[in-house]
Amino acid sequence: MLVYAPAALLLLVFCVSVLRERRKFSNAVVLGLAVLCALGALLYRLVGSGSPSVPYVVGALVALGAVALLVLVCFLFLNGVRMLRKEGRSPSHLLSLLAAFAVLGVVALLVAAAVLRTPVLIGVAWAAGGLALYFSFLFLCFVCYAFLYGRLRVRRKADFVVVLGSGLIGGSTVPPLLASRLKRGREVHERLSRRGGSPVLITSGGQGPDEKLPESHAMADHLVAEGFPDGLIEREDRSRNTEENLRFSKKIMEEAKPDYRCVVVTNNYHAFRAALIARRVRIRGQVVGSPTAAYFWPNAMLREFAAILVDYRQSNAAMCVIIVLGGVAAWWAS
Repeated sequence: MLVYAPAALLLLVFCVSVLRERRKFSNAVVLGLAVLCALGALLYRLVGSGSPSVPYVVGALVALGAVALLVLVCFLFLNGVRMLRKEGRSPSHLLSLLAAFAVLGVVALLVAAAVLRTPVLIGVAWAAGGLALYFSFLFLCFVCYAFLYGRLRVRRKADFVVVLGSGLIGGSTVPPLLASRLKRGREVHERLSRRGGSPVLITSGGQGPDEKLPESHAMADHLVAEGFPDGLIEREDRSRNTEENLRFSKKIMEEAKPDYRCVVVTNNYHAFRAALIARRVRIRGQVVGSPTAAYFWPNAMLREFAAILVDYRQSNAAMCVIIVLGGVAAWWAS
């Protein structure tokens, strides 16, 4: 059982870290490492057992991996095409398609290196394969922990509910994506009120260059039209991005109640990254997500992951350099 000790230790570290602060990307990485160690231990025990079925099991796992890779590529390609049809041609809507072509490119490069076995191609294949494994591991960690974070229990009491803006249609109309956030924000507000609280709902969003009014005002008007009391709404109308949403909302909350607690509402694909930003700006509260259309979710998660990679660019750049140097070493050795 000693072979499972690393996985058990990492799982313990994960649990303690989540109890202390759930809004950390390192939680996702530690959880991923725990699962990886557990799978490695299982494979080690299987190979070490000397069972005659081991080659068949390994072959089945390889075949399953190949099928899963094919399904993933097809899914990403179809999702990318659907995104373009429904959301229009925009660089941010191409991520699913780009991911599909990237996977195909890495597989083709690995196959070419295995067949041709030229030193340069081997080095490039090592580097590309290593980078693909690294980013795939981080992405799986991100998706799994984001799913888990969205299901962690939120505090029973809060003084504020902050709904983050997301742009307006035609410069004045709340789009379905933002309406989903407002609906969830209203539900959270009602739940907190039933528990004896009297929270204030903050609509957060400034006015873009193509908008006729601040997002926060359009959001508040939408809520009032749905029957929500105008006297319970506070408008934060200076922000231009998520970090400013949270910083300016924090200032409003601190001025009203220095020891405030809050719940921040956004869409489910954005909840974990918003939580990371909330921790960075020292917001006292957790983030919850509202539902998003199924076809929109994969592309949106890729966009959120790319943003997180940029937020942690120094450590990711260091890892990429190490992996590329490994490719250079493989080229030199061959």
